[in-house]
Amino acid sequence: MAAMGRLINFVMFYSQNYSKIQRVLRLVYFTGLIGGMYMSIPGKKKSGKKQDQVVVQNRKRSRRKDGDKPQRVAVDDVFFKRLGVLLRIIFPSWRCKEMGLLIAFTITLVIRTVLSLYVADLDGRIVAALVRGNKRSFFLHVLGWMGIAVPAVLTNSMITYFSSALALAYRSRLTHHVQAKYLQNLTFYKLSNLDDRIKNADQLITVDVAKFSKALSALYGNIALPILDVVLYNYKLMNTVGAEMLIFTTAIIWSSSTMLRLLTPPFGQYAATEQQLEGEYRFSHARLIENSEEVAFYRGQQLEKHLIDRTYFSLIKHINRVLHIRIGHGMMEEGIVKWLWGAIGLVICSTPVFLKLPAAFGGGGGGRGGGGDMGSRTELFVTNRRLLLSSSDAMGRIMYSYKELSELAGYTARLSELIEVMEEVEQGRSKKLTVSSQSEVHKQEKETIFNSRGELDNTSENVVFDEVPVVSPTGDVLLEKLSFKIEPGQHLLIVGPNGCGKSSMFRILGGLWPVYGGKVAKPSNDSFAYIPQRPYLSLGTLRDQIIYPDTLAEMHAKGVSDEDLMDILDIVQIQNIVKREGGWDVKREWRDALSGGDKQRIAMARLFYHNPKYAILDECTSAVTLDIERVMYEHATKLGITMMTVSHRPSLWKYHSHVLQYDGQGGYVFTELDADKRLVLQEEKQQLEQKLLLLPKWQERLEELREILGNRSRRRQIAPEGAKQDPPAVPKPTENAEPEAVPEPTENAEPEAAEPKPAKETKSSSKTKKTKKTTAAANGGLARNFAAPPIDIAELSGKKSTEFKNQQNPGK
Repeated sequence: MAAMGRLINFVMFYSQNYSKIQRVLRLVYFTGLIGGMYMSIPGKKKSGKKQDQVVVQNRKRSRRKDGDKPQRVAVDDVFFKRLGVLLRIIFPSWRCKEMGLLIAFTITLVIRTVLSLYVADLDGRIVAALVRGNKRSFFLHVLGWMGIAVPAVLTNSMITYFSSALALAYRSRLTHHVQAKYLQNLTFYKLSNLDDRIKNADQLITVDVAKFSKALSALYGNIALPILDVVLYNYKLMNTVGAEMLIFTTAIIWSSSTMLRLLTPPFGQYAATEQQLEGEYRFSHARLIENSEEVAFYRGQQLEKHLIDRTYFSLIKHINRVLHIRIGHGMMEEGIVKWLWGAIGLVICSTPVFLKLPAAFGGGGGGRGGGGDMGSRTELFVTNRRLLLSSSDAMGRIMYSYKELSELAGYTARLSELIEVMEEVEQGRSKKLTVSSQSEVHKQEKETIFNSRGELDNTSENVVFDEVPVVSPTGDVLLEKLSFKIEPGQHLLIVGPNGCGKSSMFRILGGLWPVYGGKVAKPSNDSFAYIPQRPYLSLGTLRDQIIYPDTLAEMHAKGVSDEDLMDILDIVQIQNIVKREGGWDVKREWRDALSGGDKQRIAMARLFYHNPKYAILDECTSAVTLDIERVMYEHATKLGITMMTVSHRPSLWKYHSHVLQYDGQGGYVFTELDADKRLVLQEEKQQLEQKLLLLPKWQERLEELREILGNRSRRRQIAPEGAKQDPPAVPKPTENAEPEAVPEPTENAEPEAAEPKPAKETKSSSKTKKTKKTTAAANGGLARNFAAPPIDIAELSGKKSTEFKNQQNPGK
């Protein structure tokens, strides 16, 4: 009885102070709702600076250890920090265009929510008028329904427009920022040659930026609007069902949503992996297109098909795996969000009908509710159900947004990593992940090389290498210490076998590779021009190929006209190319339209147009005739361009004053070049090589003659002493008969058995002795050739180089 009395007193107290209790419950509810939404976002737990740094360091350490293994992407602190960096790029200021679009988008979302509240109330009134049988009220409300359709349709259309416009604005801002970094300070070259942490940068810039922008724009609409809907719809529901039922319902919804979130697979990781596999599949096709001619010559289409099919199979396998995971997750998600939450909503909507709540009845029984007529109860039920369905739909979109947030985390991780790596590469902190796959000792040595830096001076007029190591991006030391000095007007010829470091030295000189030690002094990069064996031809007009990388406006600013360009083409003897191709302004794929010789002449014309202080020429005349080559080098010398040439053509020696020769074993010789003397020695060298090619044939013939002569001597020795021998046939004398030439004795001459000498030589004996004479003369010539001293490159300058002191013994 005492308990019953306390319960009655509590009910009476609750009824008397219902309005005050409702205000307190509303405050508690909305505070808990906002706090729950904030805390439900993963990674928003308290963490100090120290803990954040540890998280970032652990991620970087795991990335170095795992190499190419994709890292797990999650919605955590690292994600929100990276997203904050990207958002600061997208919204550089409060007055930017993107912020204006975002504010307009937000206002449109608010208008849509207000219209939804009015439509929910209007829906209840229409049903109530229908139940009461009030024709006039019914048709008036239908006209109101048609009237509200105009702003509702416009609002929905504007939401779609603003969502797409925001995605496009995000993409434009991000693309501009990323491309500016990518094409700044040779980052595009260093990213693909000196650093291998980023695979398929083109895929990230062209595809991932677009997907990130679209996901971010859609995520704002799927989070901002649902949160606003939940707050407004629940506030409206409190006035009819009371805060108690709403708190109870919200508790069930949050508990089920927490369970659903815990069981949600890592879709962000799946999205990042899918984009990586998409990039690899795209790269395999791009690689085939780039090397299509070589593959066609080798008939390697079957192997290439196997490689492309393998990358596509990896992509499809991952996508099918994700689709199978989505089946179970979608069933669980729909069962909770649609059916469980829908059943709870029906119970809440029936509360005002079965229970007399002051909020629903206005404090008495004459209002809308259980004490009203059938129309009032129907109106209240329909309105509450409409509001509850909208609120449930908003909660469902919030739940779905977590999956979209996970996918956004995948795009964010890839773009943030691209930006971070580009910043590190720009600061000279390139990393090669392939080093970690080698032995620990080898890895330590290469890391020591990569971490060391030499001195670089870009203000010198000369080109000076002072004990500079030539190191490839993989850490292979091609030359331990390279030292030479070239002044303006001193043309340098560089020779050596393949892979010895000729082009590597040019990359250091051009600023493409870092200086890992020593000192490099050179002019600024604008003072150099590089012409490779296969020149690069850009997209644009014929004029653009000659003035590249200048634009037409920059050409006019230099005071150069088309007539001046025609004079340059006349020098390299391709002045007819303008008329042949259709004029200066014609646009074509010049890489395919021009022959190899025309490409090299265009490149030399480009060199004469820019007229730099130094020119790096890497087999740039391999496809032109010697006459054109002579014209090119003589005109370059006339312009005062200091040439640094890589070539094996002897015809170019006379245009250079110094030579840098690599031996392919880590050694080199730098000295002055005497072109005439080098040509003489080169001709002698070629003659010796041609004679040495005949050595196997001469040795084979010599063995045959020895065998023939040896057998004849043995036959004469075993013949009986008293045996009667037929006299040799005496041939008739001929007009061309030559007297026997007695060969001079040599060191290796073998003694022969004595045999009777006929009065006159037979034809066969004459031929045999003539052959012996020829063989002996040849052997004597070979002996003299073998004794020839080796060619010393230091003799080209008339001086002995310290690099080549050990000469072979001529008499050895």
